[in-house]
Amino acid sequence: MIAITGATGQLGHFVIESLLKTVPASQIVAIVRNPAKADALASLGVVVRQADYTDEAAFTAALAGVEKLLLISSSEVGQRAAQHRNVINAARAAGVKFIAYTSLLHADTSPLGLHAEHVETEKMLADSGIPYALLRNGWYSENYLASAPAALAHGVFIGAAGEGKIASATRADYAAAAARVVSEEGHAGNVYELAGDSAYTLSELAAELAKQSGKNVVYQNLSEADFAAALKGFGLPDGLADMLADSDTGASKGGLFDDSRTLSTLIGRPTTPIAESVKVIL
Repeated sequence: MIAITGATGQLGHFVIESLLKTVPASQIVAIVRNPAKADALASLGVVVRQADYTDEAAFTAALAGVEKLLLISSSEVGQRAAQHRNVINAARAAGVKFIAYTSLLHADTSPLGLHAEHVETEKMLADSGIPYALLRNGWYSENYLASAPAALAHGVFIGAAGEGKIASATRADYAAAAARVVSEEGHAGNVYELAGDSAYTLSELAAELAKQSGKNVVYQNLSEADFAAALKGFGLPDGLADMLADSDTGASKGGLFDDSRTLSTLIGRPTTPIAESVKVIL
């Protein structure tokens, strides 16, 4: 059996959608915090089990009979390392034979503050004795396109990434890679640096929004502090705003760029271009 953590989350549901193309639903275990949100998965025949990243015992029970696990990183920045330790300990106790983990692009050298907990988790996996693979995901295109409605309304796309190149891909692209790695043999020991085939600056993204919408949209580059303050002014929680601003600064230093095309090679097709993602949201 193959288990997916965070199965009803933004990435998890795409992974299961992809898995269902090649794996019987009865062999897929969706581990969720709230089973009520997994009714659609259950109706497809997917096995739904409840566990929270904070509860090692519940995870051990949820992983009964599971051979392969996709550990999708927790969304709770600052608490991830402890939560991931619980899952890895549970996997060892339950006899899981392989773990694929969604880490961060070039985690070991990344200028993004997010890298620290990913590096810590990668070390836990190395120390666990369980065969594993690292899915070092780059940025999701959806992360930036969430700001598109405001940019279109005000004519300004704000950020702190300067002219840093961003090689993003959609969640569905990354999910297809995760589904393949966790369902196939031969991936243990591999480190996959995953990013989009093509890259863009935020100035170029603003220009693409303008081109497709017919509205005037320009990019305004801010300092990290000013960008964080602006995000907080829009109502984002302090921690999230600070993380996004730090990540933009990391992007300005090349932290979200990779041109190896490992992702498209892994999924057997080109990644989704940013212009296509813009078209979809418009």
